[in-house]
Amino acid sequence: MPKASKATASGSIQAEGYEGQYESFDGGYTVTFETVTADADPDEFFKGLPDDRCQCEHWGYVIKGKVGFKTADGEETFETGDAYYMPAGHTPVLYAGTEIVEFSPTTELQKTMDAISKNIEGAPV
Repeated sequence: MPKASKATASGSIQAEGYEGQYESFDGGYTVTFETVTADADPDEFFKGLPDDRCQCEHWGYVIKGKVGFKTADGEETFETGDAYYMPAGHTPVLYAGTEIVEFSPTTELQKTMDAISKNIEGAPV
């Protein structure tokens, strides 16, 4: 069976206040190990996706800290020890000091990451 850890993940994403290591598995799922070092509300990076929101569902676990998700129905926050499911149609709210592990369908996650990368490249410095 395949496995991954933060130390062995083959891919990484780094941005100011955020670090992620990820591994995609056969069967169409990606695991991401995320560390947040600065508070952020990255709504602008989801522009161009349907409703300007992430269209990928996620299953996650908060190792420490907290993470929020805004949807059309409001905002929900998950804290240390919480496991969660977040359906498509959300944007995250990130809090410094947070570590999470998240599982996502690879194809939908890649579409979201492509839009985020495009928006980051176009962001003013």
